[in-house]
Amino acid sequence: MKKLLLSVVLSAPLAVWAADATPDSSFYKNAAEAGMAEVDAGTLAGEKATDAKIKDFAAMMVKDHTAANDKLKALAATKGVELPSGASMGQKAEYAKLKMESGTTFDKSYIKGQVSDHEKVIAMLKKEIASGQDADAKSFAQTILPTVQSHLKSAKALAEANGVSVK
Repeated sequence: MKKLLLSVVLSAPLAVWAADATPDSSFYKNAAEAGMAEVDAGTLAGEKATDAKIKDFAAMMVKDHTAANDKLKALAATKGVELPSGASMGQKAEYAKLKMESGTTFDKSYIKGQVSDHEKVIAMLKKEIASGQDADAKSFAQTILPTVQSHLKSAKALAEANGVSVK
């Protein structure tokens, strides 16, 4: 009995570590950071953009990514995966650079960043769909992929309309 109790006590921390060390836990973390970065940038663009279509796009980013973030938080909570409380350091640095810009320079930088960010998120979602181990994480990725692809299409259209090179 003592051996059984000892093995349960000693294996409990390993079980917690193992649950948080899965490839899917990094998906949860990266998806959360990307979503929060989108909300932050969208909020900033809602305040600073000069083009009404860019302001509309930014409002859509805030609405859609807030909803996705909420779903992701709820899902992660059921898995015992702790999500970060904000965007990554790199994303925060990009936000700080964007915040210093104004006028059409801001508009162009925001849209260029949106194209790049959405391309990265699409690649991350496709990777999770193809090789993720957590069926719920894969389902989440499959559910939001069409929305993110639609965002990319809109961002590219705005880039073209504003003379922004995205290649």
